[in-house]
Formats: sequence, C-alpha cells, structure tokens
Amino acid sequence: MFSLTRTDGHLLSTDPARLDLDLVHLWLSTDAYWALGRDRETVARAFAGSLPFGVYRPGDGRQVAVARVVTDGASFAWLCDVYVDRASRGSGLGGWLAGAVRDHLAELGVRRILLCTNDAHQVYARVGFTPLDVPERWMQLDQRPPVTPVTGKE
Repeated sequence: MFSLTRTDGHLLSTDPARLDLDLVHLWLSTDAYWALGRDRETVARAFAGSLPFGVYRPGDGRQVAVARVVTDGASFAWLCDVYVDRASRGSGLGGWLAGAVRDHLAELGVRRILLCTNDAHQVYARVGFTPLDVPERWMQLDQRPPVTPVTGKE
C-alpha cells in the first residue's frame, strides 16, 4: 500500500480498508454528475476491482476525498470517480490527489493515464494532463441507460 502526507497533515492512502464506502457512495450517487443514482453495491464492486485512493483529514481522520484507478499496473490506467467533499474544496486537495495518483502510477511504470471530465480540466492540466492529441483514434461502447439531469426545476 501507498501513503503520502501533505504539508497540512492530510493523509492519502491506497488502503482499501480505510475507505468509507458509505460516504463514497453518498458522494457519487447524489453529487457526482457521472454517477448520479449509482447503487451502493456497484460502488463497492467498482472500488474492489480498482486501486483506491482516499484522502483523510488531519486530526479526526475523516475521509474528505477519493479517486479510483482502473489499471493493469504496468502500462495503462484510467483515473475515475475523483471526488472532493464540498466542504474541503478550494484547498488544492483535488490537484494534490491527481498529482499523487500520477506519481504513484509512474513509480509502477504506468505511462498512459486517461480520464474524462466535464468541468475540472484546469485541475488536471496543472498536474500535466492534456487533451487527447488524436481523439478520432479513440472509441467507446457506452451501454449506460440515459440519465436525466436533476435540475431542481419542475
């Protein structure tokens, strides 16, 4: 397992036993546009089959951020389910988390990391991520059902 402590005392750990999966499920299923409505079992299975990164607050150790990496541990990784608790945003935790993931994967020899974001391009750009240079080479098979965005309006 990998761990890292930020100068302000926040602890990053890949220990899956430390994850508060109930909290992660709450964050993802109610506040993350890409995972709205995701059920608890799916969250648990996804994290069980991935490399988890949790960030924990100094003092009480409460989890304040999470990321999940799907990887072969050798040449490729997909960074996903990156979430910082709303109360902890604005302190640079997201960028620190993304940079720590990048650095840890580099130590494993992973040279290509992909991610997808609607709104956090600048966070990832600060730690070296760039748009795909040849997006027409990439393809996907997306079999998710359509999701109706929650707007709060009737």
